[in-house]
Amino acid sequence: MKIAKKSLFVAATAALLFIGTGMANAQQKFGYINSQELIAAMPESDSVRVQLAQLSNDLESQFTSMREEMNRKSTEFTNGLSTMSETIRKQKEKELIDLQTRLEEFQQSAQQELNEKQMELFRPVMEKAQAAVVKVGKEQGLTAVFDLVAGALAYYNESEMINVLPLVKKSLGITK
Repeated sequence: MKIAKKSLFVAATAALLFIGTGMANAQQKFGYINSQELIAAMPESDSVRVQLAQLSNDLESQFTSMREEMNRKSTEFTNGLSTMSETIRKQKEKELIDLQTRLEEFQQSAQQELNEKQMELFRPVMEKAQAAVVKVGKEQGLTAVFDLVAGALAYYNESEMINVLPLVKKSLGITK
């Protein structure tokens, strides 16, 4: 909810800046979109979610197998501790530590792989969504379309926009 309020504040502030500096062009029209809602509604997203779920299940299965091996060896170590020589005990402890390290490394690399795959698979979906926003923005003659999720512009018509940076810098006394 805070993100939506912040996004609306950003959008309203930007709109006021555009309106305040562009009173001569009173025909400006603004739009907004919730990009998450759009992407979730796109049929391509279902396919991506299925692929990600499959990868996640495969990685989780491998992690579970590794964890079960760790638990089994840990139990064997604990049960046989009283009969182990010092050399064997140290070797088994080292083995358990190595297994724990491998388990942690696998978990981290699996999460990274899942994140990278998500970005890879969603990239075309997001590009298609962005192209559609630009198309609709142009068709509707909008000056800008604000994305409520990102708190940023999803589209803007450069020919109808005024770069207010120099004016704001001047107002603040910044000469660089």
